[in-house]
Amino acid sequence: MTWKAVEGPAGPGRGISDDGEVIASDRQKRRKVTASAEKGEVTGYGQEGMFSGPLKSMTIPVYEGQVVSQLLYQFKATPPAVNFSLIGETYEIFGIKSDGFLYYTKALDRETRDKYNLQVVALDGRGNIVKGPVLITIDVKDINDNRPTFLQEKYEASVRQNSRPGKPFLYVNATDLDDPATPNGQLVYKIIIQLPKVNDVMYFQVNRKTGGISLTPEGSRELDPVKNPSYNLVISVADMDGQSENSFSDTTSVDILVKENIWKAPEPVKIQENSTEPYPIKITQVRWNEPGAHYSLMQLEKLPRFPFSIDQEGDIYVTHPLDHEEKDAYVFNAVAKDEQGKLLALPLKIYVEVTDINDNPPTCPSAKTVFEVQEGEMIGSNIGTFIAFDMDKENTENSILHYIILEQMPQIPRNGLFLLNTYTGVLQLSQQSLKKKECSQYNLTIEVSDKDFKTICLVQVNVIDINDEIPIFEKSDYGELTLAEDTRIGTTILTIQATDADEPFTGSSKILYRITEGDREGCLEIDTDPHTNAGYVKIKKLLDFETTPLHNIMFKAENPEPLVSGKQYNSSSLATFKLIVTDVNEPPQFSQQIYQARVFENATIGTKLVTVTAKDPEGLEIRYSLKDDRRGWLKINPDTGEIFNVARLDREMEDNYRVQVEASEKGGSLRSMASFHLSLDDVNDNAPRLAKDYTGLFFCHPITAPKSVIFEATDDDKQSFLGSYFTFALGSESLRNDWEVSKINGTHASLSPKHVNFEQRVYEIPIRIGDRGRPPMERTVYLPVTFCECVDESCFRPAGHHDGIPTLGMTLGIILTVMLVIGIILTVVFIRLKNKEKANTKSAQPSEAKPLNQ
Repeated sequence: MTWKAVEGPAGPGRGISDDGEVIASDRQKRRKVTASAEKGEVTGYGQEGMFSGPLKSMTIPVYEGQVVSQLLYQFKATPPAVNFSLIGETYEIFGIKSDGFLYYTKALDRETRDKYNLQVVALDGRGNIVKGPVLITIDVKDINDNRPTFLQEKYEASVRQNSRPGKPFLYVNATDLDDPATPNGQLVYKIIIQLPKVNDVMYFQVNRKTGGISLTPEGSRELDPVKNPSYNLVISVADMDGQSENSFSDTTSVDILVKENIWKAPEPVKIQENSTEPYPIKITQVRWNEPGAHYSLMQLEKLPRFPFSIDQEGDIYVTHPLDHEEKDAYVFNAVAKDEQGKLLALPLKIYVEVTDINDNPPTCPSAKTVFEVQEGEMIGSNIGTFIAFDMDKENTENSILHYIILEQMPQIPRNGLFLLNTYTGVLQLSQQSLKKKECSQYNLTIEVSDKDFKTICLVQVNVIDINDEIPIFEKSDYGELTLAEDTRIGTTILTIQATDADEPFTGSSKILYRITEGDREGCLEIDTDPHTNAGYVKIKKLLDFETTPLHNIMFKAENPEPLVSGKQYNSSSLATFKLIVTDVNEPPQFSQQIYQARVFENATIGTKLVTVTAKDPEGLEIRYSLKDDRRGWLKINPDTGEIFNVARLDREMEDNYRVQVEASEKGGSLRSMASFHLSLDDVNDNAPRLAKDYTGLFFCHPITAPKSVIFEATDDDKQSFLGSYFTFALGSESLRNDWEVSKINGTHASLSPKHVNFEQRVYEIPIRIGDRGRPPMERTVYLPVTFCECVDESCFRPAGHHDGIPTLGMTLGIILTVMLVIGIILTVVFIRLKNKEKANTKSAQPSEAKPLNQ
């Protein structure tokens, strides 16, 4: 048996023999090498993964701590070389036998030295160097033979309450002499004890890689030096990245003192607006727990000009006068950062209130405020409320306003006709009712004042006419009109007119028309011209001869303003009109434009799906038929409108089947259309199948490592919102010793060979795929898998393995056959020519034969 190192799933330091046996470890490999060396078969290994070979520069990896007298490599002599020797430094560790065996005699320690450079020469029989010196590098590989240790047995630190979570305030450090580039020297930190542990909550955390200790979010909120002034942590460090049960570890103790946090938001600040003190003015301050912090202010809203600043002592200033009416409060953040510009803690909110002074006079609501009052209103009637404005702070003495009437013009029939409430601004009638004929308009001068300022405002009061006249129609009967029932909507069919003697263009004289009788269906509407009060009667909804062939209409004219007490509408505000509707032949009308039904796709043939109904306005009989039934699935009863399925439905072909239903008059030419939408619900009537054609699946022959091919399944049924879910199994029990099918997810599985004894050919592997539908469906598919020689991880198949292409043997056979046939044909022709020549000689006459010498 011979051995060689391999790459692949066997892993570092492992190998596979020619007969497929896995070499489990480096030590096992060396034992095999030593045993085989006695038979003269095997040597050590180099960077190519081989144990022997010609003399050339190479690197040989060796794990530290191995037993001594270990064989490393055998160099094979190439004539004229017959033996080998080490020249230069051997470190009193390495040696080489004359037959090329390189070995070492002492256990290696990577922490002492991780590389050795040896010089090897090849010698001829006279001891002359025929090759070399050649550099051989011994690379000492690390094993986990060193325990991590903390630099200190005990650490002490302090932390302020409310410090920023995640910001380290202490680092614990440990060292490990093992190779940091390997898991042996990769350390992880962990808190194993916190005392006290309040409510079983961890207030501290450690970065598992850096050893940085910081507060957790809970610790940032809850630490209080009054409740618990100190804490003790026990920190562990482990190598092997903490992933191995055999990792080494160490522990250290950390004592933490909790200090009071002086980084606190100050009390809200009050600043009087438009202060005349010199600026900037200090208004408050913040302080970080330690000296050296860099302070800044951060706006929480975008302002045209930010009126605050902070110096590097933490004192906050207002930089210019503030205006309460412009902005009555400010909120911003004070920030403390370290020298690297990182936040030392969460920002503090600073609240500033701008207090008001009386620096704004009252303002009128407009240049002139206009009110209206009807003539004849009673004394004390509320005309309106006059409201002025003051920009000073609301509900303070600076914004409380007083109202006084300074002047009434004209003073007809007397002065003092109006009363204004001093504080509310309510304007009322005083002394007597007003008459428009005496005066139609009054102008009032109003004084509005606060404690320091006065403002003059103007008010106009218009006396308007009362509604003491009713609308009167110009005529009480507008005759009759005949219209076809299909008269277009919006058509004006009549103009009516009433007049009102009240003041024009007021609510008392404006006329609104409405129909009180004869239009229960709401087919008509009336628009009023705002300038002439003319009423335009229009078609609002199609007339219907079959429903109402005659409309006896009653019009009523009214005002939007109520009539004065004691006045009522009478017959003068009423008018009549007769509308005659004529019949028009109309097509049938469906009860709805879209009919819908939903059934399972396996519905029994002849199932009633829906009934459509249509009526002819003229009462004619209806006949139904289907249009666009392109799949021939449906049938309709021409008399009743019942629709049935007459063929097997298939959701996979079409899940929402739409056809047109036609209703036509029997004996007539008019018809109308409606839609029928049939929605098909899925049933599990399709067996799973392969998602695509798998023709290129292959394994490299011979198999050197576990491999598999992946395939996907699907089916044509509707998938649930969770997706497809299939089961996979071998389709033949006889293949269970050769193949294994493993499910990956609901749609994918893998096929793997269970041994390496396969021929180079195509295998058709039956796979049984099932679904979870109701009823469940199953199908056996055949997955073609090829075992072939590989070149650059691609399947290499000679031409003889391709369908339709002759192999080399076939080609040679064809050529030889063709040559044989040609030879036989030539032989037959040659024989026939010979026979013909002989026959001609025998048939010649004797008298014709003459001597040559005559």
